[in-house]
Amino acid sequence: MNLDLREYSVRTDLAVEAKEMAETAHGGPVQGLNEEVTEQDGIKITRLDITDDAASRQIGKVKGHYITIEVPGLRNQDTELQEKVAAAFAKEFTAFLNKIGVGSHAKTLVVGLGNWNVTPDALGPLVVENVLVTRHYFELAPDQVAPGYRQVSAVAPGVLGVTGIESSEVVQGIVDRTRPDLIIAIDALASRSLERVNTTIQIADIGIHPGSGIGNKRRGLTQEILGIPCIAIGVPTVCYASTIVNNVFDLMKSHFNQEAGEGKQAQTKQIMGLLTELSENERLGLVKEVLDPLGHDLIVTPKEIDEFIEDVANVIASGLNISLHEAVTPENVASYTH
Repeated sequence: MNLDLREYSVRTDLAVEAKEMAETAHGGPVQGLNEEVTEQDGIKITRLDITDDAASRQIGKVKGHYITIEVPGLRNQDTELQEKVAAAFAKEFTAFLNKIGVGSHAKTLVVGLGNWNVTPDALGPLVVENVLVTRHYFELAPDQVAPGYRQVSAVAPGVLGVTGIESSEVVQGIVDRTRPDLIIAIDALASRSLERVNTTIQIADIGIHPGSGIGNKRRGLTQEILGIPCIAIGVPTVCYASTIVNNVFDLMKSHFNQEAGEGKQAQTKQIMGLLTELSENERLGLVKEVLDPLGHDLIVTPKEIDEFIEDVANVIASGLNISLHEAVTPENVASYTH
């Protein structure tokens, strides 16, 4: 059975998911990737370096450094766990800055991308609300700034549909006027896995493209465009309906196999037909082929998104405050966060 489903390729903004799909498609590890995985206290951290063009093409991600922090327990709204995640994020982010050669006194502009009126897209603006901004103190009263702080400014430029101006154009104007040394851009992403929605944070040194979480491709915030390092921080807050349908097929297959018992997989094949013979990517492509023309491949977010988005925004803001300012520690960070 030959299906050409390239037009309906699976979309994900997470490098770890792109790597997993590439390994499944090629039947083994992708050459040109360096991966390190650690796990402690329910926090899984994957450090992935894409080092050559061939690997970049295979997984469909730009060459660079990626860190993924996965914490399924974030769904439980555990305050103690959130504090641990913020501290782990700060540690990883500090090491990330050192790895790409950003100094401890680099002037930083934090950009919160997204639409604050749409909850799944409000991550960036919510983080900006809780970031400790200090540039005005350095500008107006530099002799009164205590040691342990760096110049940090922040902006939430809105979205093209509201302002009529590309976010990158707004940021370019700010960069030209204020001359920061580093941009940190925060945006909502899309995942192919329901388990990773609202429980995963990705850090990357490749910049970011506003609207990428819903498939928009526009002028991005990258070092090539803006002339300074651009670090992207993203959290998947949505996934596609086709992903959910595809996951349901897997659950059905597992359920039927369990109900039928050992040696009765033929009954599962009889119930599900040719779907059991398709690979995951082929099946997902087929689902998208059916849903797309009908306009039914909706972008879906959990019903608890209001609590999730505030929690993960606070985690990121706390982690950034600890990482960017030596005077802020995991013990006192709460006093700097709303």
